[in-house]
Amino acid sequence: MIKPKILILGAGYGGLMTAINLQKRLRSRDAEITLVNKNSYHYETTWLHEASAGNLKPEQVRYEIKDVLHKKIIFKQATVEKIDIHYKSVQTNQGELYYDYLVVALGFEGETFGIDGLDKYTFGITNVNDARKIRDHIHTQFAEWASQELFEKDDALLTIVVGGAGFTGIEFIGELANKVPELCREYDVPREKVSIICVEAAPSILPMFSETLVNYAVDVLTDKGIEFSVGTPVVQATKEGVKIKKGPNQFDFIKAGTVVWAAGVRGPRVVEESDLPSRRARVAVEEDLSVPGYQHIFMVGDCAFLVNRETERPYPPTAQIAVQQANTVARNLVALVKGKETKPFIPDLKGTVCSLGGSDAISNAFGKEITGKTAYIMKKVIDNRALYLIGGLGLVLKKGKLNPFK
Repeated sequence: MIKPKILILGAGYGGLMTAINLQKRLRSRDAEITLVNKNSYHYETTWLHEASAGNLKPEQVRYEIKDVLHKKIIFKQATVEKIDIHYKSVQTNQGELYYDYLVVALGFEGETFGIDGLDKYTFGITNVNDARKIRDHIHTQFAEWASQELFEKDDALLTIVVGGAGFTGIEFIGELANKVPELCREYDVPREKVSIICVEAAPSILPMFSETLVNYAVDVLTDKGIEFSVGTPVVQATKEGVKIKKGPNQFDFIKAGTVVWAAGVRGPRVVEESDLPSRRARVAVEEDLSVPGYQHIFMVGDCAFLVNRETERPYPPTAQIAVQQANTVARNLVALVKGKETKPFIPDLKGTVCSLGGSDAISNAFGKEITGKTAYIMKKVIDNRALYLIGGLGLVLKKGKLNPFK
């Protein structure tokens, strides 16, 4: 009997969790399972804002994929170049792979919305290398300002603009606000010379939270020196800074040495360039997370578009959703391999936590609104739990935030 081939593309939360679940549910003789990822490591996407601000080292947010896989899972380090759904093949830079069942979990790319200059003059928080670049660039800007003669100092070097006030943007500026005093001491920079400005096109920050929690977050971050410019979309980025729209035919230019874009993501272009029926590289899937007309192809995480019938809004591409989708996809793959019917994705949304830097956060978890250190502790517990689900206690001890009360 020929074993069916299960091919998983991407080792983010969705792809890696799918593989972990399959190695628990299938025997080696049941299927040949291959996981493909361009890096040898998995990184915690929800920790990248800490590494970008310099509060975590890049190596702290990643671990080797082979360390959490059993031998029954074949791991191939390769970059996916083309998905051919008609010939059931995937072209990579290391050769062609064939499948009977396919899981596409290739994560996200930054979305520039066609805004002039964003792709050239801004940083994105999308992977470990991006985080390292942002951290090093900010240090360079501080060092450059410190090295200038007193009468020549350019304070724009110390201006940091963050585009976007969703999760990534707010968590990053929270970490950055806590890092700045340390940078000021290291480079002999007066704190009042540093400006951190969050620019948001929408009329408010963090639209997924209540007005009460949003006001709390704004107060906390404002007290740390963060400036907010809401309802002012970025319309252009240049080498010198960003141009924002403040009203009909009203524009302003913010000179800045650092611009970080955190205002949107999209699925990977390799999905968009395939014959999969996608929009912004996200595929509208069936309730069991399969592609319409292709029951053997599943989409997970940022690659999947599925509407919540209760809210009539799409499920957000969060780590929590990706992990739960992976559980469903793994169960459905086992069902298909064994000739049984698949089941729909039924999420168990436990709420959301957004860190504000230091020991502060906001949360709407379990139907309650929580702020301050209690929410912060909850955030750390969630981070440790994500590690535990993938690598057990060993991974938590190696990489986890072990003391959530610290």
